[in-house]
Amino acid sequence: MLEPRFWENKALADMNHQEWEALCDGCARCCQIKIEDEDTDEVFYTNVVCKYLDSRGCRCTHYGERSRLVPDCIKVTPEVARDEAWLPETCAYRLLAEGKPLYDWHPLLTGNPDSVHDAGISVRDKVVSERYVHPDELIEHLVNWFDEETR
Repeated sequence: MLEPRFWENKALADMNHQEWEALCDGCARCCQIKIEDEDTDEVFYTNVVCKYLDSRGCRCTHYGERSRLVPDCIKVTPEVARDEAWLPETCAYRLLAEGKPLYDWHPLLTGNPDSVHDAGISVRDKVVSERYVHPDELIEHLVNWFDEETR
C-alpha cells in the first residue's frame, strides 16, 4: 500500500521499489529512440520506439528483461533523473529530482492510469516500432510534439 502523496515527503533515493515504479506515468517517452548531436549534446526525439514497447498500452513487453535484451536501455535511477537531459521534461523522476511538482494529469494525482494519455503526453497512437525503420532513416523521423502548450 502506498502512502498518500509519498513523493512529496521522500527523496527519490529513499523510495522503495513500489513507490519508485508508481512514479512512472506511463507516457513511454523514455522508450522513444533519440538522436544526440555529438557537437552540441542536444537530444532530439523521433517517433520511433523500442521494438519491445506496447505502443497502445505504453508499457515495455519485456520490462524485467529489458537491460539484457536491449543493452543500451538505460535504467532510470535517482542519478539518471538528476543528470540526464534526455528524460522528458514531464517525467516524474526528472521533475522530483529538480524539486518540481508533478503535473496535474499524473496518474498518482488523478487516480486514473489513462490521464497521461488523455492529456496527450504519452506516445500512444503517435509512434512506430523500430522494427519498421532502418537506423539510417531515423533522422527522417524527428518530432517535437511535447512543448509547453501540451502540458
